[in-house]
Amino acid sequence: MRRMFTLDAIDVHFQAGSRGGGVRALTALSLHVVPGECVALVGANGCGKSTLLRLLHGLVAPSRGSITTPPGLRQAMLFQRPHMLRSSAQNNIALGLWLQGQAWRKSQEQALRALERVGLSAQAQRQARRLSGGQQQRLALARAWAQRPEVLLLDEPTASLDPHAKREVEALMAEFAAGAGSDDGAMTLVFASHNLGQVKRLASRVIYLEQGRVLADLPVHEFFDGARLQQVSPAAQLFVKGELA
Repeated sequence: MRRMFTLDAIDVHFQAGSRGGGVRALTALSLHVVPGECVALVGANGCGKSTLLRLLHGLVAPSRGSITTPPGLRQAMLFQRPHMLRSSAQNNIALGLWLQGQAWRKSQEQALRALERVGLSAQAQRQARRLSGGQQQRLALARAWAQRPEVLLLDEPTASLDPHAKREVEALMAEFAAGAGSDDGAMTLVFASHNLGQVKRLASRVIYLEQGRVLADLPVHEFFDGARLQQVSPAAQLFVKGELA
């Protein structure tokens, strides 16, 4: 059973680049995420989705404001193009566990379980960089799953994949969000996506960003209700119409 927690961004500002002359990526952004949510971040390129994910994961610090998480919160992050080590698929998972202090043999065993979880046990000894794009993304999901995260952050996890691979990765995301195959229960997911069909299928809540600001934050059924979205944010409604056209 996963513990109760909140993941909060409070009045966050982020400016990339040199002091005073950088690009403002996020402005006065606040966000509150609770366990069991599957939150989709949507918006045009450059709206701040990737920056927000990196802030939530602690890869960068806000220029102003705060990101608050409970001590010891276990998080993992998937990037659009995951980095693969020059080693086997199994070692790509086991090394991270071993570096956290786990015995090598146990790390290898856990890595095999993670590969089985994503349907890649037959590829355990293949060089990770020789796997297909879809297999690499599933390996990245296995690597994250092996860490037993409470929060999984994903940046356009299916953007560069073919339709079959997209379906495979989406199915795993849905299973993780539901807690299938895990003694820890459901993971909390926060993911960026340009695919509104994917957002409809997976998300419980949708956040629309424009120029680094949150203009809409709604349950998924309300976000795709044209009248409701128009009431909350005409800009978000125009974005959805354009993407679905």
